[in-house]
Amino acid sequence: MAFDIKQTVKLSQQLLMTPQLQQAIKLLQLSRMELEEFVEQQLAENPVLEEIPREEGISETPESSIIDKHMEQAQIVDKLDDKPEPDWEAFSRYKESLPPAGGSGTSSGEAPNYENMVSSSRTLQEYLLSQIGEIDFSEEENRIACLIIGNIDERGYLRLPLEEIKEQEPSADMDLIEGVLDTIQRLEPSGVGARDLKECLMIQIRNAKLKNGVIEKIVENHLHDLETKNYSAIAKALKIDLDEVVSNVQTIASLEPVPGRQFGTDSVQYVIPDIYVFKLGEEWVLALNEDGLPRLAINKDYKQVFKDKKKTLNSEDREYLQDKLRSASSLIKSLDQRQKTIYRVTEMILARQKDFFEHGVQALKPMVLRDIAEDLGMHESTISRVTNNKYVHTPFGIFELKYFFSHSVMTANGQGVASESVKNMISSFIKDENPAKPLSDQNIVEMLEEQGVQLARRTVAKYREQLGIAPSSRRKKYF
Repeated sequence: MAFDIKQTVKLSQQLLMTPQLQQAIKLLQLSRMELEEFVEQQLAENPVLEEIPREEGISETPESSIIDKHMEQAQIVDKLDDKPEPDWEAFSRYKESLPPAGGSGTSSGEAPNYENMVSSSRTLQEYLLSQIGEIDFSEEENRIACLIIGNIDERGYLRLPLEEIKEQEPSADMDLIEGVLDTIQRLEPSGVGARDLKECLMIQIRNAKLKNGVIEKIVENHLHDLETKNYSAIAKALKIDLDEVVSNVQTIASLEPVPGRQFGTDSVQYVIPDIYVFKLGEEWVLALNEDGLPRLAINKDYKQVFKDKKKTLNSEDREYLQDKLRSASSLIKSLDQRQKTIYRVTEMILARQKDFFEHGVQALKPMVLRDIAEDLGMHESTISRVTNNKYVHTPFGIFELKYFFSHSVMTANGQGVASESVKNMISSFIKDENPAKPLSDQNIVEMLEEQGVQLARRTVAKYREQLGIAPSSRRKKYF
């Protein structure tokens, strides 16, 4: 059997992910905060990159600079060149209608310092340790107290079994450890140091001297009935009147299930819009939010050095400079492309959802990623990256771009309505319900039918759960 070696030519197409394309895709899916961090990192790592300083004395608040940005960005995306000059008087009225930046009531054009708006307070652990310092503990008891407090979570619950504390303090017996824990559980905030909800409530009942026999039994044996508001079952089990159950439940409801709530350590997160949409006269205007994003350029000195001494530089230096110049140029282009894409996608969303921007959530129309992708000649995955973790400022608040995409729910006349609009209707119904007689899912189905929207009860239940709203049995209020 003979083998022949032959050469053949084959023509084929293959998509290659160039480094520049990979970077563009990466930047597109970054949130604003992640993008700022990435750009700062690139500035630190690439000496060829430099940040263009913004002109001093010019306010960077959206209210004062949004028109300049609108005009500048209109030229970049080549969308608004032939439109008439904006109604400046209308803009003045729009500007006056805006609330003071940050709600601080300041009249200066400077952006508020949000850090100054959050009071600096000590943590739950610091507060407990300060109280322990006033107790006449022995050195061993102090060590045990510090171990216990160090393992109390931000909610105020002890998350370490006492047996493990015993392992870390082998010389201490369990009675001593339990005694120190009991002392901690008598500190403020009341209920701190509990190991579960039942113990937390019982500690507060003890500390507030609320014991009456009935209230302890309800907490001890009927927490599930409390959760579901099945007060009749509690009354039957304890052989007492429903009024007495309700009276004790009122007392329990006044207790704090999360003792550490007031010492929450999570820092305040502010959503910064990537783009603004507002109306000037009869015209809707888009303006990218460039505040906080460094303006990048290639350092002229490095560029000139490479140009003048390209032949005299040794190969290693030449390759290094060339790589950094190429990287800087690619980054600047990718950032520009990212902003253009966000602008174009938002512009298409505005075109398709103009009723939302005019009237609010109830006017939201069904729309899927494919609609915008076809409008712009892009892939659906690109639209998905653009709309994920990107926010738009609208006359009705700040929304994630992804919010505008929702599936259609058919109405009685055969037209489609966005699922988000239906959720908004459900939320409004429940907001206006009688607390003593909350709406069941079937009631909501019937109310939606009156509005021309036909939904199955299980779909209403699904939407209600997505809204974080409890079922009617748990929304009922007896007092």
